[in-house]
Amino acid sequence: MGTKADEQSITIGMIGQASKILGLSFSDAESDSMITELEDLRKSTLSIRKVALDNSVAPALNFNPIPVGYQFPDQASGFKLGPLNKISLPANRDELAFYSVRELADLIKNRKITSVELTKFFIERLKKYNSKLLNVVSFTEERAMKQAALADAEIKAGKYRGVLHGIPFGVKDLLSTKDYKTTWGSVPYKDQVIATDATVVKRLEAAGAVMIAKLTLGELAMGDVWFGGKTRNPWDLNRGSSGSSAGSASAVSAGCLPFAIGSETLGSIVSPSTECGVSGLRPSFGRISKQGAMALSWSMDKLGPIARTVEDCALVFQAVYGSDGQDLSVINAPFNYDGSKTLKGLRVGYLEKDFQRKYANRVNDSLTLAKLKELGAELVPIQLPQMPYNDLVIILSAECGAAFQDLVISGKDDLMVMQNKNAWPNTFRGAQFISAATYINANRVRTLLIQQIHEQIKGLDLYISPSFGANLTASNLSGHPSVVLPNGFNSRGLPASITFMGQLFGEGKLLQAAQAYQQSTDFHKKHPQLNF
Repeated sequence: MGTKADEQSITIGMIGQASKILGLSFSDAESDSMITELEDLRKSTLSIRKVALDNSVAPALNFNPIPVGYQFPDQASGFKLGPLNKISLPANRDELAFYSVRELADLIKNRKITSVELTKFFIERLKKYNSKLLNVVSFTEERAMKQAALADAEIKAGKYRGVLHGIPFGVKDLLSTKDYKTTWGSVPYKDQVIATDATVVKRLEAAGAVMIAKLTLGELAMGDVWFGGKTRNPWDLNRGSSGSSAGSASAVSAGCLPFAIGSETLGSIVSPSTECGVSGLRPSFGRISKQGAMALSWSMDKLGPIARTVEDCALVFQAVYGSDGQDLSVINAPFNYDGSKTLKGLRVGYLEKDFQRKYANRVNDSLTLAKLKELGAELVPIQLPQMPYNDLVIILSAECGAAFQDLVISGKDDLMVMQNKNAWPNTFRGAQFISAATYINANRVRTLLIQQIHEQIKGLDLYISPSFGANLTASNLSGHPSVVLPNGFNSRGLPASITFMGQLFGEGKLLQAAQAYQQSTDFHKKHPQLNF
C-alpha cells in the first residue's frame, strides 16, 4: 500500500505540477520557500475536515445582493387580489385538477367542497399518474388527512385563515419534514430523516395549506434524474420534466397539485416551469428562509412557488416570505401586491440584443413584447453589462464543492446515479482545486456585476428577457427576482415561456405586471392531455 497523500512530503516538483492547475508559475526557489507554509496549510485543512459539519451549517459569510445606494421598491406592504368570476363545481370533477388556487379556495370558503374531499382528489390523482411521471418521492397522506380535517372543522366554525386554507400542496424533497424522509433525490441520502419541518412548510401549514407529497428533484438539485428514475414531462412522456424542481413542475402541470414549492440556484424553477408549461416565481435572494432546505450554494439558493397562475405564485409568496430568525441571509423588505393593476404607464426594459438573436422561442417572445406595448407598457431597450457570466459560475462550484466535500472524501460520490463528465460528482471533485483567492475574487467581480445591473435597470419598473441565455446566469448571481410564465408553444406543440424580471425585492410590481400580461392571454389555461 502506498503512502497516504496527507503523509507525503511536499516537494518542489509537486508544487510545480499543482501550480499548473491554477494557471500559476513559481521558480524552484519560490517553491522551496513555500514548502513549510503549504505543509501548515495542509495540516489546517485536515484539521478542519475533522469537524463534523452538517449540511445545515452555513458559512459565517452572508451574501448581500443589495447594491450601493439602493432603496426597496415598495415602501410599505400590502396585498390585494385581482377580481374573480363566480366559481362553481364542474359537472366533471376531473376538471378540478386544473382549477387555480384562487378558484379552489372560493369553493372551499363557500363550502361547495371540503378540504378532505379536495385532498383525497389530489392524492388519488398523484397516485394515478406517478407510475408514469415519477414525480413523487413520498406521499404524506396521513399528515395530509389530519390537516384537511382540521381545516374543514375550522372553516365550519368560522375560523377561515385565508386563501390557502384547505388547499393541497407539495414540496420539493430538499425541504425537511419531520416524520417523513428527506432524500434530496440522492442515493447516499435516500433513507435520510431530518426531524424538523422547514420554515416554508411551517408557514404554509400555518396558513392552512395541506401538504400531500414530497416531490422529486434531480439528484442533489441538478436535472430531472433521481434515485427512482427520470421525472417525466406530462406534455410528452418521452421527455424529462427538466430540473431540478422536476417533480414540482411535473405535478402542477399534470393537475396533480394546485401548487408546489421548488428551488432555484441556476435555472431550477425557470427550466422545469418552461418545460412543463406552468408559472414559477424565483424570488430575490434573501426573501424566503432556507431553514430546513438542502444547501447547494449558500449565496445562490432561492426557494419559490410553482403554480398554475402568476397570482397563485403571489398568494404562496405572501404566505412564506420574510425572516424567521434562523436563516441569517434573509433580508426583511416590504411586499406590496395589487392584482387589479394594469401595465399602463409602466417602464419595462427589454434586453434588445438578446431578443434580436436567433433562438428557438424568438417568434413567441416578439409577440409578447408586442402585447406588452398594446397593454400600455413603455418598452425601453437595455442590455446586460459585459461580464464573464459563465466563468462566475465557479462561485456555485466552490460552494457546492464545500457543501458536499464529505461525499468526495468518503467516496460516496461514486454512489450517485449520474456519473458523466458534467454531473455533480465531477463538479464536487474539481471544486476541491478552486483556490480561496479565486473564489473571493470571483465574488468581487460579482460585486461589480450587481452594481452595474443596478445602474442599467435603474428607473425601470421591471424588464423582460428570453427565459434562457446570459440573463438567467446573471440574475441568479445578482439575486434579482423573476417570474417565468407560458407565452406560447413550439412547432412540436410543447410549451414555451417568457421571463419577467423585477428590481431587487420588487416582487410586488413584478408579479402585478406578469399577472396583467397573463390575464390577457390564455396560454396558462392550456394543459396536457393525460392519455396514459
